Amino acid sequence: MNNIEPKEVFEIFAQINQIPRPSKHEQKISRWLQDFATEHGIECVVDDAMNVVMRVPATPGYEDHPGVILQAHQDMVCEKDANCPIDFMNDPIETAIEGDWLHAKGTTLGADDGIGMSMALAALIHPDVKHPKLEALFTVDEETGLTGADRLQDGILQGRRLINLDNEDDGHICIGCAGGIDSLGRMHYTPQHLPEGKWLGLKLRVDGLPGGHSGEDINKGRANANKVLAYFLAEIFDSTDMYIGTIHGGNLRNAIAREAEAIVCVPFEDRERLRILFNERAAQVEAVYQGSNPDIRCEMQTTALPDEVMSLSDTSRLLATLTTCPHGMIRMSADIPDLVETSTNLASVHTKTEADGRPYIEINTSQRSSIEAQKHQIKRHVEYALSIACDEVTHGDGYPGWAPNVHSPLLDTIVATYKQLYKSEPEVLAIHAGLECGLFLTKYPDMDMVSVGPQMYDVHSPKERLSISSTAKTWQWLKATLAAL
Repeated sequence: MNNIEPKEVFEIFAQINQIPRPSKHEQKISRWLQDFATEHGIECVVDDAMNVVMRVPATPGYEDHPGVILQAHQDMVCEKDANCPIDFMNDPIETAIEGDWLHAKGTTLGADDGIGMSMALAALIHPDVKHPKLEALFTVDEETGLTGADRLQDGILQGRRLINLDNEDDGHICIGCAGGIDSLGRMHYTPQHLPEGKWLGLKLRVDGLPGGHSGEDINKGRANANKVLAYFLAEIFDSTDMYIGTIHGGNLRNAIAREAEAIVCVPFEDRERLRILFNERAAQVEAVYQGSNPDIRCEMQTTALPDEVMSLSDTSRLLATLTTCPHGMIRMSADIPDLVETSTNLASVHTKTEADGRPYIEINTSQRSSIEAQKHQIKRHVEYALSIACDEVTHGDGYPGWAPNVHSPLLDTIVATYKQLYKSEPEVLAIHAGLECGLFLTKYPDMDMVSVGPQMYDVHSPKERLSISSTAKTWQWLKATLAAL
């Protein structure tokens, strides 16, 4: 990365990718940011949530202009391929370049939002950047709850114009986003031994799916591994006595599940009939998803019998919840073309054990909507589905959406700068993803905000990649905008 342009941005990104920074574990990156400020003589403030704010004075001649805030988040989504040895808590991200694309080796890249941090830091220290008084805000835990923005210290920001650097589309200016809320179900059950008889252990696995961002990619027809696995399990359960031993699928609440597997037990004499049934259903599933998920793999193989299983009644309740629980796009916006209004993601399903040894199934979902009432309506729908099996259903605090302001002076400036640089119109839109801007508005109601960023694809998955040329373009646009402001 030290040999690609803009060097002042990619050199910093290379350093950031040496620092482990999973969500809720930002201690190392927060410390690195503070050391960066000390090294460059930058004023630095850290609040109780570990959010970091840096401030530099205006370029000479710009002292009388209102200040500007550049904002990015410290954490990254940590997803990796099944055979990748990387330990996200301790290891750096290994990167590679293919043509115009920067990507990681078997993991998420962390350009969401490491490249936003890199641009903000470069703007603070690069002598060619002309700007009014400049602040940089680096929040924690954006990816798993926006808790850094929610807990941001009152009054810590001095400016009232904010450029969020967490967008993923070249030439797009985001001026609004969806709100969201998470739901979690726990199904406790009493394990049992298999009844007398001859039983066969089977491992059912679904993988090879692209996954992706549970907001930005939710309308792209990508299969959810948890839903596909639940379909296979239900088909077998309808055909014979089937006991579930364990089930594991998905990982993060804001990523579409890429892999899922279950260990089940079936009567030994049904082995050939079930093999034929599974192969038929697998062929049907692969045909359905051939266009959007061409690498999907559905496999069934024999395995050792588990020591304990769910009862048939518990298995039935779990499958009823997993097949009933909605996933995907619920409604498109009636006001903004091509914008998903409401969606939900069946993010993860995992067999776990309480401290007292009791087993349970944990099911995580996340709901999004640009309309507050619709967000709570789909939350209720999910709650009812989870309640079929789960004895505990809880919801997170959620976060607000960001209502678009088409009369924003900051928007006028950044649009004009883009047109001057590139002789074309940028696209102004709202997105179906969570940004911290809605929470900033609760603390600073008069804050004027936009969100921009370079082109990325497949964020929140190991296929995440960043356009090098788009990064250079966005960096020039940001510098020109700061000068214009």
